[in-house]
Amino acid sequence: MVVNNPRLINLLSEEQKADLASMEKQFAHHLEYTIGKNRYNLKNEDIYKALGHTIRDFLIDRLNMTHERYREQNPKKVFYFSLEFLMGRTLMNALINLGLYDTIQEMLRGIGFELTDVLEFETDAGLGNGGLGRLAACFLDSMATLNVPGFGYGIRYDYGIFNQIIANGSQLEMPDHWDADGVPYEVVRSDISFSVGFFGHTETRVSGKGKIQHDWVPDETVLATAHDYPIPGFNTNTVNYLRLWAAKSSEEFNLDYFNHGDYMKAVQDKSISENISKVLYPNDTTEQGKVLRLKQQYFMVCASLQDILIQFREFKYNLKELPDFIAIQLNDTHPSIGIAELMRIFLDNEEMDWDEAWDIVTKVFSYTNHTVLPEALESWRVELFEKLLPRHLEIIYEINHRFLSDIRNKGVLSESEIQQVSIIEEGNEKRVRMANLAVIGSYRVNGVAALHSDLIQKTIFQAFTKVFPEKFNNKTNGITPRRWLLQSNPSLANLISKKIGNEFTTNLYKLKDLEAFVDDADFQNDWRQVKFTAKNELARIIKSETGITIDPNSLIDVQVKRFHEYKRQLLNILRVIALYRRIKENPNTVITPRTVVFGGKAAPGYYMAKLIIKLINNVAWVVNRDKDVADRLKVVFIPNYRVSLAEKIIPGSNLSEQISTAGTEASGTSNMKFMLNGALTIGTLDGANVEILEEVGAENIYIFGLHTEEVFRMKEAGYNPSEFIHQNEDLHRILLMIRENFFSMGEPGIFGPIYDSLFYTDNYLLMADFTSYDETQNLVAHDFLNETMWTKKSILNVARSGKFSSDRTIREYAKDIWKVPLLDTIPPQTIYKLPQN
Repeated sequence: MVVNNPRLINLLSEEQKADLASMEKQFAHHLEYTIGKNRYNLKNEDIYKALGHTIRDFLIDRLNMTHERYREQNPKKVFYFSLEFLMGRTLMNALINLGLYDTIQEMLRGIGFELTDVLEFETDAGLGNGGLGRLAACFLDSMATLNVPGFGYGIRYDYGIFNQIIANGSQLEMPDHWDADGVPYEVVRSDISFSVGFFGHTETRVSGKGKIQHDWVPDETVLATAHDYPIPGFNTNTVNYLRLWAAKSSEEFNLDYFNHGDYMKAVQDKSISENISKVLYPNDTTEQGKVLRLKQQYFMVCASLQDILIQFREFKYNLKELPDFIAIQLNDTHPSIGIAELMRIFLDNEEMDWDEAWDIVTKVFSYTNHTVLPEALESWRVELFEKLLPRHLEIIYEINHRFLSDIRNKGVLSESEIQQVSIIEEGNEKRVRMANLAVIGSYRVNGVAALHSDLIQKTIFQAFTKVFPEKFNNKTNGITPRRWLLQSNPSLANLISKKIGNEFTTNLYKLKDLEAFVDDADFQNDWRQVKFTAKNELARIIKSETGITIDPNSLIDVQVKRFHEYKRQLLNILRVIALYRRIKENPNTVITPRTVVFGGKAAPGYYMAKLIIKLINNVAWVVNRDKDVADRLKVVFIPNYRVSLAEKIIPGSNLSEQISTAGTEASGTSNMKFMLNGALTIGTLDGANVEILEEVGAENIYIFGLHTEEVFRMKEAGYNPSEFIHQNEDLHRILLMIRENFFSMGEPGIFGPIYDSLFYTDNYLLMADFTSYDETQNLVAHDFLNETMWTKKSILNVARSGKFSSDRTIREYAKDIWKVPLLDTIPPQTIYKLPQN
C-alpha cells in the first residue's frame, strides 16, 4: 500500500498522509461495493470508475467546505450562463489541481496499474462546439483557482457534439452518447428541481393594490433537475461547481391514454419534454428544430434564475440589493432571454413597478459578444417567439418601446440608426434580435480581443456606442495553463519548472524568466528533445487514427479547429496542392519536409464546410500515395477532433495555422494553446493574433495577408477574385486541377461548388491572400531548417505567452465588470512532476 511507501511518505504533510489513507479506504470501498469487483478480475476500466467515485468523494468534501465558507462570508457571486461547456476529460485535471496526481499514480502502481492507462477510459464531455464552450471551461478553472465564488450554468445534454467518422473522404456524424457508462464525478441533485413553462397565454388581473398585473399560463411544463460537476481550483481549497440542467417530464405518462390501450401516446409527452436536453445544437433548419433550440435557451435561464434567487433569498435581503450580491455573465447571445425572464419574475411574481425592476435587471447582467459577423447574431421570428414565450414577447416589446422612446427624446440617433438598435427587426418577417436585447439589458458589453472589441463598436454595435459609450470594453480571452501545459505537456512543464520554478502555474507572466536561457545551448537541446518526444507521440497517434506514417523530423504544420469558411482551411489545402504540383513538375526539387495536419468538425448542415473536408481527404489520398513525393509532403486529416485529442496534437506541433480572413475571428484560443506549447504561429492580423504579435515580436511570428481595413476597402470597391487568379499562374493551375477532377476522378464535378465559389465570389478573400500566404510559408520552410534559430523562436513564444492566461482574463472581469474582490491565491508548495507519456 502507498501509505507504507517511504519514498512517498517523506513528500507528504501530515494532512496529506491522512487524506491518502482515507482515499485508499474509499478507493477500496468503491472498487468492491460501487463497481462490484475484487482483486481477481480487475481491468483498467474498473479502476477508472472506482477512482472517479473516490475523487468525487474528495471533491464533495471540499465543495461543502467551500460553500460553508461562502455562507459565512456571503461574498458577491458570479454566475456564468453558457449553452456550451466543452469540458473534455475531467479526472486528470482534478488530480493535477488537487495535487494528487503523483500520489494516485503510486497508489495504482501498488496494485499493478498505470494511471495514464486508466485515464484513457474517460470519455470527453463534449457539451460544446468549439472555442465558445472551451473558453467557458477554462474560465471555471480560473475562477476556482483565484478563489472567485463563480459558478457555471448550462444544459446537461444527453448527446454532445457528434462523433465524426470519415468515410470515402466525407464527414459522417454519429451520436456522442458521452455518459453511456455513467459519469462517476457527477453529483445528481434530485432535490434541486424547477418547473419551466412553454406556450400558453397571458391573463390580466387587478392586484390588491389596484394595479394591472399579468399572469402567464403555460400549456406545457417541464422539470429541470440539477446535475453538479465539482470544479477544483489549482493548489487551493476552493471547489466551485458547474450546474447543468436535465429535462424531465412533469408526468411519467398519461394514465388515461394508458388505460385505453394507447401505450405510445401515454409516454409521448414525456419523450417530447425530455428532448430539450437530448442533444447539443439540434438541427434548426426545420421549424421543429428552431422551437427546440429556443426551448433549450429558455429552459436553461429559467431554471438557473430560479435557483439563483432561492439562494439569494436564504439571506433575507431585499431584491433591490440583488446587484450587490449577484453578477450574471451572458456567454454570447444564447442566454440573453434571461433578461426578459428576470423582468417577468419581478413584474409578475414580485409585483414590482417597471422602473424599479428594470433598474435591478440592468445592474445584474453583463454580455460577452463572440462575433463580428452580422449574420451570426441570433434572431428569432416574432411569430415563433410569440407562440412559445408569449409573456416574454410582451415584455421585450415594452423594453423596446421604452428604449426607443427614450433615445428619440434625447435625439442621439438618426431614424436609420434607431432601426439598427431596435430589438424588433421590422420587415416582411419581424424578428427578435437577441444581441440588441443583450446590449440594452446589460450594464457591460465586452469583446474578446482588442481588435474584436474595437470592430464591434465600429460595425455591428456602432449606433449603440453613441447611446451607451460607457458600456463597451475589451476582455482578451485566455486559456488555463493547468489544462494546456501541465496536463497536456507535462514534459515541457517539468523542463520549465526546473529552470524557473513553478510559480508560472498560477502566474503565467513568470514564463518571462525563460528568456534568460534562450541562448543556453544545453537548454536548447533539452527543449528540442521535449518537442521531438511530443512529435513522436503525435506520429504514433496519427498512425493509430489514420494509418498514415509521418516523419517526426518533418515540419509538423497544424490547423485544428471548427470548420468554417472564414477560418480558411481551404486556403491551407490550396497551398498544399501548390506544393504538390511543384514537386510533380520537378521531382528532384529540394524542399523542407512537411506534414500538414487538419482536424475539426463541420456543422451537419454546413454543406460547403463538409465539402472542404472532403477535398482535404481526397488531396491527402493522392499526395500520400505518390512516390514522387515520398516523405517530403504528407497530408493528414485526424477524425473526431476533441479536447483530449487536442491535448496530444498541440504539444507535437511546430507551426500553428491561424489564417482567418482579417476582421472575422473574434479572438481564437487555439492560437494561445499552440503558443504556450512552443509552436510558432502563421496567421493574419485577426483576433488575438494582433496581441500575440505585440507580445512575441514580429521576428517570432509569421504574419501575412490583408489587414482588416484593407479587407473592408477591397469589398467596398467591388472585390473580383478572378483578377487575382489571372495574375497568379500557379493559383490558376491549382484551381484547374480542382475543376478538372484531378482529386475526384471517381466523382467528377463534386468540387465544382468550391471552384465556383473561389472564382466568382470568394467571400473570405482567399485569392487575394494566397500569394502572401504562399511566400510566408516559404519563409517558414527556410527558417525551420535553421535548428538553433527555430528553437529560440519557440522558447520566446512560450516565454512571452503570459498575457494569454485565463487567470489574467478572469482577474480583469472580476475587477472591471463583476466588481468581485479577489482573495490571494495560495502559492504552490509542491512541484507536480507529471510523467512523460
